[in-house]
Amino acid sequence: MQAEQDAQFQEFVRARWSHLVRTAYLLTGDVHHAEDLTQTALAKAYRSWRRVSRSDSPEAYIRRMLVSCNSDRFRKRRVTEALTAAPPEVAGRDEAVSWAGERSALLAALAQLPSRQRAVVVMRYWEDLSEAEVAEVLGCSTGTVKSQASKGLAKLRTHPGLAQVMDGLDRRKVPSGQGGIR
Repeated sequence: MQAEQDAQFQEFVRARWSHLVRTAYLLTGDVHHAEDLTQTALAKAYRSWRRVSRSDSPEAYIRRMLVSCNSDRFRKRRVTEALTAAPPEVAGRDEAVSWAGERSALLAALAQLPSRQRAVVVMRYWEDLSEAEVAEVLGCSTGTVKSQASKGLAKLRTHPGLAQVMDGLDRRKVPSGQGGIR
């Protein structure tokens, strides 16, 4: 029986590892912290895999664990980190860091949001969860999700890096001399 559960867990990790790491990256802003956070959440999930695998959505359960583990990281150590707009130089090609310029600007803007707003924006708009699902993952009310999403989006709209990206996208969509709203 244990061997069957181990096999199920290993298959889940193989199938969802990169997706969970990307979500953790959006929460932490650092590839290495994201991998550590994902490993921590999966280690906790492994210890209670029987319960986790019986839930309606094991991935949602582990996403909640990612958010909790990320909060615990700051709560326990009182780590002060300065998230930067650009990651340090890396030796090889890193999938999470090699996204297009637009995504880099978005990631830099997300890094400027407080952790609760960042978690809501990531879960709501990146993970495409409903307000109720986000509230369940974060353990708060849907009203809190709505207000944090509103505040987070307002800050993202005023972020200078995103304004430049949006201006560039507008220029690409409407060729010069062909009208359109600027």
